[in-house]
Amino acid sequence: MPEGDTVWRACKRLNQALAGQELVRTDFRVPSLATTDLSGRTMLEVVARGKHILMRMSGGLTLHSHFRMDGSWHLYRPGERWHGGPDHDIRVVLETAPWTAVGYRLPVLDLVASGQEDSVVGHLGPDLLSPSFDRALAISNVESDPGRTISEALLDQRNLAGIGNFYRTEVCFLLGLHPWRAVEAVDVPAAIDLSRKLMKANVRNGAQVSTGIDRPGQRSWVFERAGKSCRRCSTTILTSSLGEPTRERVTYWCPACQPEA
Repeated sequence: MPEGDTVWRACKRLNQALAGQELVRTDFRVPSLATTDLSGRTMLEVVARGKHILMRMSGGLTLHSHFRMDGSWHLYRPGERWHGGPDHDIRVVLETAPWTAVGYRLPVLDLVASGQEDSVVGHLGPDLLSPSFDRALAISNVESDPGRTISEALLDQRNLAGIGNFYRTEVCFLLGLHPWRAVEAVDVPAAIDLSRKLMKANVRNGAQVSTGIDRPGQRSWVFERAGKSCRRCSTTILTSSLGEPTRERVTYWCPACQPEA
């Protein structure tokens, strides 16, 4: 699933292309919005809220979308061939004079009043990439369930928004935390600060990197490196599922660098 930095970069591109432009044609291909016509409205801004995308338009409407695992937004110039997937994967088309934005495989697509955006993103904790990130609240949210694993607490978007499996896994490695370590045994501020530092750096870099080496196969310490040697100690990287039923996520760790106790 795309994480907060990936969504932030997508919103930046969409905002640069669409903000201030009038919608000349819209085509919604989901049942709940099939008859919706937003032509004539002006796109005011496109902003990220954690892993969520908010497209704010004139007339007080916001188009909310979420990538989940497979969704994406693509931008095309007039006459340019669309290549984001087959036509049946298209969920929405937003056309302006200079650009056409096409949403592919978007599992979440809602139209809400801009004054009621909390109905779709109000459950989220502080956004790690927001300039007004509320660090104290994020810490309090994570520490509110001291017996929970740090892995689950960091991934819970109600605690803090934007962090995903890559950052959760890499932060645990960098801090020497076993993935099943309880929150009460963790320096929570350090985990949150490192998560934010990595995400902000990668917003600028354009790739998810935790090692400082932006080359294929060298960007992560343990993420997606199951069965390979730890870059620090050569111990074999382990992998397992972690989380409540239906919410399990694959995790990776070095048993030597991240001991259980």
